[in-house]
Amino acid sequence: MPLLQKTILQVVPELNSGGAERSTLEMVEAIVGAGGRALVATSGGRLEAEIAAVGGAVFRIPVHSKNPATIWANAGRLARLIEDAQVDLVHVRSRAPAWSALWAARRTGKPLVSTYHGAYSARGPAKRLYNSAMVRADRVIANSAYTAKAVRAEYSLDPGRLRVIPRGADLDVFDPVKVEPGRLAGLDAWGARDGALRLLLPARLTFWKGQDIAVRAADLIKKRRLAATGEAPLLRLIFAGDAQGAGDFAGRLRRETRDRGVEDMVGLVGHCADMPAAYAWADAVLSPATLPEAFGRVAAEAGAMRKPVIASDLGGQRETVIDGVTGFLTPPGDVAALADAIEAVERMSVAGRAAMGARARRHIEANFSANRMREATLAVYAELLG
Repeated sequence: MPLLQKTILQVVPELNSGGAERSTLEMVEAIVGAGGRALVATSGGRLEAEIAAVGGAVFRIPVHSKNPATIWANAGRLARLIEDAQVDLVHVRSRAPAWSALWAARRTGKPLVSTYHGAYSARGPAKRLYNSAMVRADRVIANSAYTAKAVRAEYSLDPGRLRVIPRGADLDVFDPVKVEPGRLAGLDAWGARDGALRLLLPARLTFWKGQDIAVRAADLIKKRRLAATGEAPLLRLIFAGDAQGAGDFAGRLRRETRDRGVEDMVGLVGHCADMPAAYAWADAVLSPATLPEAFGRVAAEAGAMRKPVIASDLGGQRETVIDGVTGFLTPPGDVAALADAIEAVERMSVAGRAAMGARARRHIEANFSANRMREATLAVYAELLG
C-alpha cells in the first residue's frame, strides 16, 4: 500500500516493551517500506534505537503525562511538530495523549486515527469523558474483536469509523527455525535441569498478569507429586518481565516462592531482550492473566514459535488460543485448573507438543500475523489520505 511520501506521526506514551510500543515499531517499518516518512512522538524508552534503525524519527514530548496542564501544552507541541514536519496524518495509541493529539489534529486540519490497545473501563462520567478522546478520531482501530465489542458497548460509534485490526506476531522474527543454538546458550543461567518441563511466563510483573497464580500452581503440582511419588516434579517456571506499577509485586512474588518452598522451581529474570530465544527455550508458555487481555500478544508470539500456550479463558486470548487444539484455556484465577493444564502438557510426548505447536503456528499465520496488521493499518491511512 504505497503512501507516496506521506508523513505519518504516531503518538505513544513510552517506547518500552508493551503491545502499543511494539505496534508502533512495526508500523514505522511498514510506513517506511511503503515510501512514507515515519515520526514518533513519545516520552522515550528502550525501543528508540530500533525506531531509528528502521528509518523512523523520534521526537521527545512528555505525552505520557496525565496532568491536565501538560496535556493542554502537549497539544501545542504536537501542533507545532505537525506543521514543522509537514505531517499528513496522526495516529495515537493511548488515552493519555489522545486529547493532545485530537486537539492538535483538529487545529492543523489533519486526519486522526486512534488504536485501542486495551478495553478501557469507565467507573463514572469523568473517566468515561477522559476515555472518549479515543472514539473522537476519524478512524478507530480495535486490536481484537473483544476490544471492538467493549468499545461499542461503551460508546455510540458510527460503524463506518470502527475497524477491527488484530495485533500480530512478526512471523519472520518469531520463527523457531531462525533461532540459532548460540542464542539459547545465553539462557543457561535460567537454570533448568535436564529433563525438566520448561515453562515461560513473559509479562510485566504486575498483579493481574497472573504470576502469583502460576506460583500457586507450581506449589500445587509439587504437593501432588510428593503425595503420589514422594519426589518433587522436574519443572522450571521462568517469569520474564520488568516490574510495573506501585508496590513491590516482584518482592511479594519472591517471598511467596520462598514461603511455598518452590524457589528451585521458579525464577524471576527481569526483562529479556531476545524473546524469540526465550520462547524457543520453553516447552510451553503461560499467560494466566486475571483480567482480560485486549489481544494477547504473548499467545500470538508463542504460537508463532510453535509452542503450546496455556492462557486464561477471557478477553482476546479466546481468539488467539484454540482450547485443546493450539493450547489450553483455563478459568482465570483457577489455580487447580492451571496446574491441571500444566500437567497435561507434561504428560504429552515430545511429538504431541510439537503437533500442538505446529497447529498454533498455522493459526497465527492465518489470522494474526504482523504483516496482516501492517497492511490493514496502511489501508486505513490510505482511506483517510485519499
